[in-house]
Amino acid sequence: MSGRVEGKVAFITGAARGQGRSHAVRLAQEGADIIAVDVCKPVSGTDLIPASTPDDLAETADLVKGLGRRIVTTEVDVRDFDALRAAVDSGVEELGRLDIVVANAGIGNGGETLDKTSEEDWQTMIDINLGGVWKAAKAGVPHLIAAGGGSIILTSSVGGLKAYPNTGHYVAAKHGVVGLMRAFAVELGEHSIRVNSVHPTNVNTPMFMNEGTMKLFRPDLENPTKEDFEPVAKFMHVLPVGWVEPVDISNAVLYLASDESRFVTGVTLPVDGGSLLK
Repeated sequence: MSGRVEGKVAFITGAARGQGRSHAVRLAQEGADIIAVDVCKPVSGTDLIPASTPDDLAETADLVKGLGRRIVTTEVDVRDFDALRAAVDSGVEELGRLDIVVANAGIGNGGETLDKTSEEDWQTMIDINLGGVWKAAKAGVPHLIAAGGGSIILTSSVGGLKAYPNTGHYVAAKHGVVGLMRAFAVELGEHSIRVNSVHPTNVNTPMFMNEGTMKLFRPDLENPTKEDFEPVAKFMHVLPVGWVEPVDISNAVLYLASDESRFVTGVTLPVDGGSLLK
C-alpha cells in the first residue's frame, strides 16, 4: 500500500533530526507535504545532548524534496506560540491546507530525584515537553477545522504511562501530554479532528544515544559505551531489544495520520517492546 496520506499536509515540530525527521520523511514517502519546524540551537539544561542545527533542518528538507514532496521549514522554539502560529499560517498559505499535526518536539535530561531537581530544569521541561505540545496543537487547530477535520498526534513516552526514577520532571510532563491528548480529543471530536498520543520506549536518536543517558543507565562506569548500557536497556523490555529505531515510531504516526485510523481517537499507542508489561 502506498499514498496513505496522499494530498495531505503535515505540520511537524522537532523535525530537524531524530524522530521528527523520520516522521517527515515517512509521511512524505506516503504522499504528504510538510511544514517543519525546529529550534535548531542549544536549549538550557540539555548540555549533554548535542543540539540540532540549521544544517540538520536543511537536511530534512532535502530528504523530503528528494521524495518529490514540498516542504516549508522555519526555525522556531515551541515555547513561542506567536512564532509557531506564524510558521503554521505561512506554511498553510504556501501549501494550501493542513490535515495533520505531529507535536513531536521535546527534550530529555535527568539524573536527579524530584526533591533535588532544580526549578530551572523543571520549568524548562514542562514548558517544552508539555507547554510546547499544547502550543503546537493549538497553532494547528484552526486550519484543521477549516479543512473539515484531521489528525493530531502528540508524542508522549512510556514515561507518560509509567514512572521511572531520576526523571520525574520528564515523567510529569509526558503524563501531562496524555491528559492534553484526551481533552483535545473530547473538545475537537465534533470537528472530525482525531487526537491520539504515541508512547515510544528508548529510540536510537541523539536524545537517547548520548553520554548523559549512558551514565544514567550505567552510573557504575566512568565512561560507559553503547555496548555497556545495551544489556541494561534490554532489561526494560519484554522483547529482546534495548531500543527501537525512529521509523518504528514513524510507522505508528503514519497509521494515526492516515484514514486507516479514521475512527481512532483518544488512544495512547505504545511502541515500547513490551516495556509497559514490566
